[in-house]
Amino acid sequence: MNVLYTAKARATGGRDGRATSADGHPDLLLKPPAAMGGPADQHEATNPEELFALGYGACFLSALSLIARQQKISAKHFSIDAAVAIGTDAEGGFGLAVELHGDLPEVDREKATELMRTAHTVCPYSKATRGNIEVKLFLDGEEL
Repeated sequence: MNVLYTAKARATGGRDGRATSADGHPDLLLKPPAAMGGPADQHEATNPEELFALGYGACFLSALSLIARQQKISAKHFSIDAAVAIGTDAEGGFGLAVELHGDLPEVDREKATELMRTAHTVCPYSKATRGNIEVKLFLDGEEL
């Protein structure tokens, strides 16, 4: 791989600690979600699943926008809502599942489906998760 950029961060305290990038921004307070025993008031804290959802959603949207631009389609108003679920798996450990919900206004469903599926083949997060966790793609609330 020809490395273009390397992000560096430090986590301390696990799910009940801090995560800070090498340059100090962001510096995030981590707390388990309320559903996993964390505090009910989470407005100043985040958790690994939210961070993964933010990263995956942004990365997938970048891949989607690139694919659209290559086909001379404006991606200016595209958006992705990413949901990352954590739960117990069959082996007694924990696992993740992802849903990526695309909003591609002004693009017909057939073309939007093609764009979403193609983005899923090139997005680095999709490549990293392929075969490891369940990732579902959606358009207009319907799974592709």
